[in-house]
Amino acid sequence: GASIVIFDEELSPVQGANLERELKVRVMDRPEVILDIFSTRARSHEAKLQVELAQLEYLLPRLTRMWTHLSRIRGGIGLRGPGETQLETDRRIIRRRIGALKQKLKDVERHRENLRAGRDPMLSVALVGYTNAGKSSVLRALSGQHEIVVEDRLFATLDTLTREVDLGEGQRARVTDTVGFIRKLPHHLVASFRATLEEARGADVMLHIVDASHPDWEGQMRVVDRVLAELDLADRPTLPVFNKMDVLLDPAAFTARVRELFPGALTATTMRTNGLAPLKARLRELERAGRPTVRVRLPVGDGARLAALYRDGEVLSREESGTGYDVLVRLDRWQVERLQREGVDVVAESADGAGRRAAAG
Repeated sequence: GASIVIFDEELSPVQGANLERELKVRVMDRPEVILDIFSTRARSHEAKLQVELAQLEYLLPRLTRMWTHLSRIRGGIGLRGPGETQLETDRRIIRRRIGALKQKLKDVERHRENLRAGRDPMLSVALVGYTNAGKSSVLRALSGQHEIVVEDRLFATLDTLTREVDLGEGQRARVTDTVGFIRKLPHHLVASFRATLEEARGADVMLHIVDASHPDWEGQMRVVDRVLAELDLADRPTLPVFNKMDVLLDPAAFTARVRELFPGALTATTMRTNGLAPLKARLRELERAGRPTVRVRLPVGDGARLAALYRDGEVLSREESGTGYDVLVRLDRWQVERLQREGVDVVAESADGAGRRAAAG
């Protein structure tokens, strides 16, 4: 006979205990299986803290039953488990550990905020989506960094990974990969991974990566939307990106249907060299929209700086006079600030075209 029974639903502590008493075998529910998978995937210190917190919060109300398993494994007498005193001691230890883990995760969150504050300002993009939709593959293809781990399995990514990406035409973006979502994700896990998903909260745009080849891609999208709502991220600007288009038998028909349902959605594949070209083009548009237009005045002899404006920015117009150049250019904020520190005459262009001296910071 079977030695374990797995339920594809969350069981209450009482249901679990009753089923084990009737079936006389080990019973696991869906959250416990997912937590087990997460614990084997956690690589970084932060992911390990998050998984341990979720496991302990799951374990706390089920302690009596878990003790029963331990007594069986250790050849304990009967199936009574430990005495009340032992249980109370264990509960106290677990509660204390939960408190300590929450504090450590708060510290991690603060550290992340400091890191974010110290970064060069540039377009910030977060990849979200169902587990195994291909988020890590998209990050690897965008960044060209092949050491990014890509595996065809659930929850290969538990840690956020951020890379600066060259979008072409002298434009860059910061792209962050996040943990994948799954149907009926245990709420302890959603809460534990809140810090990790703060990266998505700070992003200018979220790319919702969808596995176009999955028969239930619509259901998976709904799951992701639900989890994002649970994390108060539903109002963030989101762009659906349908990945793995190379696997589809009729990509043209699929694209037509998707464009009808989600105007503005993009299709992509990481299996072809130009498979992400439309995505890069859209990110360039977004990046341009977020960059200030400034008027830079340079003396005639400053050809090196003029060349740098063409290389690093998007020059919209250039006027020459006997004394120098008047260049209207779109630049990243940090580039504007650097020019100002170097003593260059920089004037910000407001929407009505009137110039005002650009303020640093």
